Amino acid sequence: MMDWKSEDDAALKTAITLLESPTITAKIANLVGTPLDSLLSKLPEGAQEKINETVKTALQKAADAALWSLENAPNTKASTLMHKVMAGASGAMGGAFGLPALAVELPISTTIMLRSIADIARSEGFDLHDWETKQWCIEVFALGGPNDADDATKSSYYAARGFMAQTATILSKQFADIAAKNMAAKNLSGLALSPGQAGSWLAALIERIAARFGIVITGKFAAQAMPIIGGFTGAGLNVMFTDFYQDMARGHFIVKRLEMIHGEEDIQKKYEEMRKAV
Repeated sequence: MMDWKSEDDAALKTAITLLESPTITAKIANLVGTPLDSLLSKLPEGAQEKINETVKTALQKAADAALWSLENAPNTKASTLMHKVMAGASGAMGGAFGLPALAVELPISTTIMLRSIADIARSEGFDLHDWETKQWCIEVFALGGPNDADDATKSSYYAARGFMAQTATILSKQFADIAAKNMAAKNLSGLALSPGQAGSWLAALIERIAARFGIVITGKFAAQAMPIIGGFTGAGLNVMFTDFYQDMARGHFIVKRLEMIHGEEDIQKKYEEMRKAV
């Protein structure tokens, strides 16, 4: 490992605190005062499938709107508060009108969240024109979900990273003509991707992450659909979601930045050592 500085130590501690916080599903249950399983049991038959399809569409629309439109100015300070306010406004609509509004509200709120994630990536010094940065932004939606910490020997963050590595392996087989160049490194750096190839890669990535993010959104929708909750908690849930994924993004891109300096294996080892010492 290169010289480990005090600021690296502080940054990694911050990342661990953010990334190992309670899952978003636990936060939903705490906010509404009802276990998630109880909320899900009240959903109508077929709701999960409809929500999953809506989530996939929302992520695809969000990627087009957020990742391609934000100004590419690395190290610009992130506007986290503005994105929370915008997300809260869109959530009030979804909470008030329920399932029919989900197809309208979710692409809006997801775009706001993804734009905020990209904003944070930019503030950590990442180039938004880099396809790998775009991939990492989308991957944030795979963080902090249920079942990430079932193995007590592994952090919830690296459990999710394992899912993403598995996804990269599967996609590399599907994109063998691209992967042959340097997918052994499990990233898109240096690949000669045409816009069409990169777009197809991200679309395939979104499809797999949508299945994971869909579980979280189903819990969120079930909470919003409660008659006694209404639009207020719809707004509150969206603010909570945006805050949560902003934290996930900040932690994720701190780790990625440190990995670029010190190497992925060394940072994972350091992360686990520091996590267990807390």
